[in-house]
Amino acid sequence: MNLLTDSILVLLILASFLLLSSSRLSNCIKTVALQGMMVGVLPLAANDSLTCRVTAIALVIAGMKGIVFPYMLFRTLRESTTIKELKPYVGYTASMFAGVVSLVASFWLDSRLHLPVAASSRLVVPVAFSMMLTGIFLIVGRRTAVNQVIGYLVMENGIYTFGLAIVRDVPLLVELGVLMDMFMAVFVMGIAIYRINREFDHIDSDQLNTLKG
Repeated sequence: MNLLTDSILVLLILASFLLLSSSRLSNCIKTVALQGMMVGVLPLAANDSLTCRVTAIALVIAGMKGIVFPYMLFRTLRESTTIKELKPYVGYTASMFAGVVSLVASFWLDSRLHLPVAASSRLVVPVAFSMMLTGIFLIVGRRTAVNQVIGYLVMENGIYTFGLAIVRDVPLLVELGVLMDMFMAVFVMGIAIYRINREFDHIDSDQLNTLKG
């Protein structure tokens, strides 16, 4: 299972770099959907003995992250006139450089923490840290609300991957509770994006600074 797990983790990192380098919002949504599916099936690759519970949770999470959340973002994107992220706070070349730095920093941090990792791959923790940093970067380095929501999803993917590495047997109610919180957050963000587009005819969150009390 190590080879399969490592392959998924490498693909997760490549998806993060695609998100940092892509300006088309539809491509970003497709990429985060693919990343969400891979995160969802990661427990199936990391566990030597598959149970009905692990399989069910993996399928639910993969479905939510890979289908439901991207569908909500695509629906919001269709209602707006925005196609690309034209003027991000941080350019795409600098974003890629930041992604490389965050990946190197994640490996360094993993070597310093000496966490009691229970996962079957040594790449899990640094990849999780890298996704969390990438998500935070997308939230603060992009202007459009859709990309900021994508950043939130990437950060949550990293948190989920980190939790899989540290605690492999999380109670079912805890897993479903986290997933429900995430669903509600994306749902509320979708409503906020719709309202921003309706009032301003765009989804550039930077223009909210022009609001007056």
